[in-house]
Amino acid sequence: MFEKLKSGFKGLVNKVTTTELKAENLSPILSDFKMSLAENDVAYPVADKICDELEKRLAGVQVKRLEDRKKIVEDNLRQVLLDVMLTNQRIDLLKMAEEKRKKKEPFVLMFVGINGTGKTTTIAKVAHFLRDKSYSVVLAAADTYRAGSIEQLEEHGKRLGIRVIKSIYGGDSAAVGYDAVSHAKAHGINIVLIDTAGRMQTNQNLMNELVKVKRVVGPDLTVFVVDSLIGNDAVMQAEEFNKAIGVDATILTKVDADVKGGSALSVTYVTQKPILFIGVGQTYKDLELFNPEKFVNMVLR
Repeated sequence: MFEKLKSGFKGLVNKVTTTELKAENLSPILSDFKMSLAENDVAYPVADKICDELEKRLAGVQVKRLEDRKKIVEDNLRQVLLDVMLTNQRIDLLKMAEEKRKKKEPFVLMFVGINGTGKTTTIAKVAHFLRDKSYSVVLAAADTYRAGSIEQLEEHGKRLGIRVIKSIYGGDSAAVGYDAVSHAKAHGINIVLIDTAGRMQTNQNLMNELVKVKRVVGPDLTVFVVDSLIGNDAVMQAEEFNKAIGVDATILTKVDADVKGGSALSVTYVTQKPILFIGVGQTYKDLELFNPEKFVNMVLR
């Protein structure tokens, strides 16, 4: 995972470690590094931020004779990356679910994102994760547009032994979401996971439909699902969805196949919304809670 990003950071640390820490020496190194970040799917505003902050932190630092130069560079780089990755709001999914369960109310998550990101499969993985934590779950097939979407969710439901609330193709998505929440309330089910139509962020009619679903259902969290392999497009999509409907958190899919890794850095910084999970494989178990500190330590290994 993220091999190219890791090697870019390693190269930077090695170059800076062997350079006198003056602005004029750092500038060309960081300029090259900025290009390396952009090539690894780090959005330009994020690459700028990382390089500007590093220069501010390192320029003029006096390294004492017995101090470890490499450690000083790595520690500063770690702090800059954490500043990019950490958002004001951290979401503790299980704590939120538990608070709702204590109130005997369903915890409702609405999933959005375009087709092909693995959204429906990701919803099944989240259902598996929550069920493993002893929560009861119901799924809502509110994607009434894409052919096969209802059957796909039903197949996951069958494999997991989880009920799916559905309608007909062309039916009212908001009504499906509403029915699923009503079902959860009536049967004491803890969690409602709502699948919605995967739409291009530029399709205004479908975006308006999403806004309607959100207004009718009133989810506790709106979760944006995005494919980490699409690079800077992930950032563009995240911005558009956040602007149109308001996103609370992100799930990055196909991270196990992502050798670049820039999407993870960029999506958080651009939306200022935390990454909840990363998808790391094909099975229901291949979903990991995302930890920014762990991510930063991994890319600096």
